Amino acid sequence: MATKARVMYDFAAEPGNNELTVNEGEIITITNPDVGGGWLEGRNMKGERGLVPTDYVEILPSDGKDQFSCGNSVADQAFLDSLSASTTQASSSAASSNHQVGSGSDPWSAWSASKSGNWESSEGWGAKPDGAGAQRNTNTSDNWDTAFGHPQAYQGPATGDDDDWDEDWDGPKSSSYFKDSESADAGGVQRGNSRASASSMKIPLNKFPGFAKPGTEQYLLAKQLAKPKEKIPIIVGDYGPMWVYPTSTFDCVVADPRKGSKMYGLKSYIEYQLTPTNTNRSVNHRYKHFDWLYERLLVKFGSAIPIPSLPDKQVTGRFEEEFIKMRMERLQAWMTRMCRHPVISESEVFQQFLNFRDEKEWKTGKRKAERDELAGVMIFSTMEPEAPDLDLVEIEQKCEAVGKFTKAMDDGVKELLTVGQEHWKRCTGPLPKEYQKIGKALQSLATVFSSSGYQGETDLNDAITEAGKTYEEIASLVAEQPKKDLHFLMECNHEYKGFLGCFPDIIGTHKGAIEKVKESDKLVATSKITPQDKQNMVKRVSTMSYALQAEMNHFHSNRIYDYNSVIRLYLEQQVQFYETIAEKLRQALSHFPVM
Repeated sequence: MATKARVMYDFAAEPGNNELTVNEGEIITITNPDVGGGWLEGRNMKGERGLVPTDYVEILPSDGKDQFSCGNSVADQAFLDSLSASTTQASSSAASSNHQVGSGSDPWSAWSASKSGNWESSEGWGAKPDGAGAQRNTNTSDNWDTAFGHPQAYQGPATGDDDDWDEDWDGPKSSSYFKDSESADAGGVQRGNSRASASSMKIPLNKFPGFAKPGTEQYLLAKQLAKPKEKIPIIVGDYGPMWVYPTSTFDCVVADPRKGSKMYGLKSYIEYQLTPTNTNRSVNHRYKHFDWLYERLLVKFGSAIPIPSLPDKQVTGRFEEEFIKMRMERLQAWMTRMCRHPVISESEVFQQFLNFRDEKEWKTGKRKAERDELAGVMIFSTMEPEAPDLDLVEIEQKCEAVGKFTKAMDDGVKELLTVGQEHWKRCTGPLPKEYQKIGKALQSLATVFSSSGYQGETDLNDAITEAGKTYEEIASLVAEQPKKDLHFLMECNHEYKGFLGCFPDIIGTHKGAIEKVKESDKLVATSKITPQDKQNMVKRVSTMSYALQAEMNHFHSNRIYDYNSVIRLYLEQQVQFYETIAEKLRQALSHFPVM
């Protein structure tokens, strides 16, 4: 008997992609349940066949009845069938933990709520998720406000074969950050949440090296830290602890987006050309490759370094010129940001992403990165501060200072984004219309005057007409101006909002480590750890503190440079804008006769 499925969300087919348009509630027949890349082939009641995302449908029982209570998506069903009961139980535990972290609307809410209490739950150490793991979930909820149409966080690696990556699509989101949140498709929001929770359920925490043990005790209580080949030195400079910057820096140019296809032309995608400025040798990557890099950087460095999420995926309109341009611009900003970081830019996984020479080398490097055990809190084991150990009081003070500043900056950035969004709407909506009304009213007045038949007012009527046309020109200038100045200010703020959304989890990791050290006296007294273990804990939490301070010094230096540049640009463009308007008004004024 043919398998039936109920469509959970509307899906609009892309022309020329062999896709099938389906509507929520529609029943389709599944003709091929696993085409690959997260797609299935289905046939609707009209006999039309095509590809549909697997996560957009749920299979029905063999009797064909639509039973909501027991329906599973095709992807979930295949996954559950393939796992043992023990793995399913572990995955469900991970999903429960992830939901608690990621369900809030504000990444700072958990941090703020815990300030007055103990960071750890009554169940003991490790109850609070570590930085990168929690960071992954927090980003899904509030790393970017949906009102601005901004990126989702990483929702987990592909659950299939090593090379069977997720396709270049996700729930539809606006490529413009100035569309009303009310106009967003409700089904799209539900789709995003559904995919996030499903992904969380499918991924056991032990899939990520470094996250096999919950909590920072994996690092703090390790009896013997291995001597890693990679070392991340921390030195003390004029402004305190800092990363060691490479002698030569580089950027990466993202350009030349091209449409490609796979599965014998059934599926299309966009491929971007990346050219590092230090080698001038180009490599090509799809969006999902960027997504993989983001995942690896987040898993490896996320406990110590904020890794902002990527531009959003989307299904409909993903091949439209405006969307491709916007995505490329944001991928460029993301890559430039990564290139500017002295630790990220020099890491093996980042270098391999930019410098692989063939498919074999790419796959070898990919698998090596995915097996990296120096990830999560264990990244601190690679860090070597060239400074004496800090005492616990100073460590706690430094952590509190970072938390206070980043929370305040997060509030300030959100406020500027809100004001900027409102100003953008005014400049592209009501304000130009007001200038157009003035222009039309002046021209109408000139027409009325001309009907008087009086011979001596021709010059005045012509001047009034020109003034009206000038105001219509000003309306166009006002509508176009945000793209020349406000756009860059808003993009800069979106970037920093992404960074700041990572800090609550980073700070949470540090606070959790501090609390563990505070409890160490009790553990020594009860012979659960030795005095030497306690000394090691203090030394290691000191290393974590140096890393936090080094990252904040890098953050501050970039912040000062970025905001100085973008606000200067904004003001320069504003000056030019108003000078242009003033010149047009002077020209209009020159047409009026002097009485």
